[in-house]
Amino acid sequence: MALSIEQYAMIGDCQTAALIGDDGSIDWLCLPRFDSPACFAALLGTPENGRWQLAPAEEVRTVRRRYREGTLVLETDFITDGGAVRVIDCMPPRTAAPDLVRIVEGLRGTVSMRLELIIRFDYGSIVPWVRTTSRGIRAVAGPDTIYCRSEVELRGEDLHTVADFTVSEGQQVPFELTWCRTHEGEPADQDPVDTLRDTERWWREWSGRCGYRGSWYDPVLRSLITLKALTYAPTGGLVAAATTSLPEHIGGVRNWDYRYCWLRDATFALYALMVGGYLDEARAWREWLVNAVAGTPESTQIMYGVAGERRLTELELGWLTGYEGSAPVRIGNAAHNQHQLDVYGEVMDALHLARRSGLHPDENAWRVQRAMMRFLETDWRKPDEGIWEVRGPQRHFTHSKVMAWVAADRAVKAVEQFGLPGEVEKWRKLRDDIHTEVCAKGFHQSVGSFVQHYDSDDPDASLLMLPLVGFLPATDPRMVGTVQYIQKTLVREGFVDRYPTRPEVDGLPAGEGAFLLCTFWLADNLAMQGRDGEAHEVFERLLDLRNDVGLLSEEYDPHAGRLVGNFPQAFSHIGLINTARNLARAGGPAEDRPKQSSRPT
Repeated sequence: MALSIEQYAMIGDCQTAALIGDDGSIDWLCLPRFDSPACFAALLGTPENGRWQLAPAEEVRTVRRRYREGTLVLETDFITDGGAVRVIDCMPPRTAAPDLVRIVEGLRGTVSMRLELIIRFDYGSIVPWVRTTSRGIRAVAGPDTIYCRSEVELRGEDLHTVADFTVSEGQQVPFELTWCRTHEGEPADQDPVDTLRDTERWWREWSGRCGYRGSWYDPVLRSLITLKALTYAPTGGLVAAATTSLPEHIGGVRNWDYRYCWLRDATFALYALMVGGYLDEARAWREWLVNAVAGTPESTQIMYGVAGERRLTELELGWLTGYEGSAPVRIGNAAHNQHQLDVYGEVMDALHLARRSGLHPDENAWRVQRAMMRFLETDWRKPDEGIWEVRGPQRHFTHSKVMAWVAADRAVKAVEQFGLPGEVEKWRKLRDDIHTEVCAKGFHQSVGSFVQHYDSDDPDASLLMLPLVGFLPATDPRMVGTVQYIQKTLVREGFVDRYPTRPEVDGLPAGEGAFLLCTFWLADNLAMQGRDGEAHEVFERLLDLRNDVGLLSEEYDPHAGRLVGNFPQAFSHIGLINTARNLARAGGPAEDRPKQSSRPT
């Protein structure tokens, strides 16, 4: 059985990522990209589906771990009766073949160590042919080849690669794992100690550019590093998470592939990167966004591959038992074909934010935006699947209509504030028409709140976004009532559920964890209503959910007291960054507090 989600840490090279448990086992790694088939898939099955464990052979009394300050270099200390040993893990930002470096360092006494390397290509389904090389092993299956190099003697046992060795105080024992395409030559041999030093230097130079200097510097910087690690460097695309099929409910079927780039993340991600002062990353994300949505507006997808791929066919991997039996395990994501009206508003908002923040204009951006506005003139009246990608019937979701309003509002502001050419009078009328309809049909007097969709009295946490995008002030009585309704109906032990999960709405069995981003939105709304003490209490409660190395998943199960959902989750870390900034603003003088929006509009 895999470890609990919070027992994992992530390392990565800004093109893929590995999850390492506090038992020294790498249980998830896809090569060469985030969305490539995994060669270590024990996370979603058993050790026989692939892993690489490097840990003491003797009983471990204590485990302590941390990232080296300002980096994605992981240190795990194992304390045994015989001494103490440290395993240092990193993946250097890629210049050629993807590398993973592990260095065992003796801290005290002498410790017996055990290595078990189980390489299984294609999500644990293919056992490679392994042969010994002069400095390790070479594992081959079809297009994939992995080299593992070390001065320690590696041997085969029952289709596993194993080694036994000891490490004493002051001694270092390095290992290097490198992937390449089978038809290519063996990658150049690197000195793992030099690689570690270069990797640490690279991350410290990057984190040293952080412009955030607020009260929550450490969690904000760790979140920014996590976002950087989830960015696919060749294109600037930001994946939603490093994993697929970590369940939203243990034992349930809400298991999705998040190794893709969602348009919905656009504005929040841009704002988070700009809070940190990372304009290059924000610019790269903006450029990925414009390139991804190129084409006719009606063909715009809600998500794309890391290089902008559109075909993300969903499949189930029946040979994997799923995390703690949570099946099916899925790759690909059928939601890429859904109609979700809100993504047009997110794209328009993101490109408007880029202009406001001084990013160099993209010559194609305004062309794309004008085409989207022509499409939205009629499309906004249609039902859709909504922000939560329900797999039930299409409906007139209130949040979707609000984001159509955002699109029109940002189009008007592009003309008014930046002098761009456009049909501003038509867009002003469109903006007014949408606003009027949402206030008439999306707000129900019977519950004193905006509701999930026009024909329902159900609450929905996405309605907390209305003040964040400037649709209404947070202090408007309708928003005060909405916040109260959500607190009454969707909050469990201080954390916010997305919506009441019922098969007739989303076509799936009920049950999931509380959604962390929604809880950050609640903190934002409380701050904007002047309820600073409550806002800080919610935010600190969220910070307490981070694991020992500062990472968050998508959701939290208050009943089980554990993280659930894909991990680490970009949206959760984006929420942390943005709420830290918003609370700092709200805590200042009254005249400096956000009125209409907690992000630039």
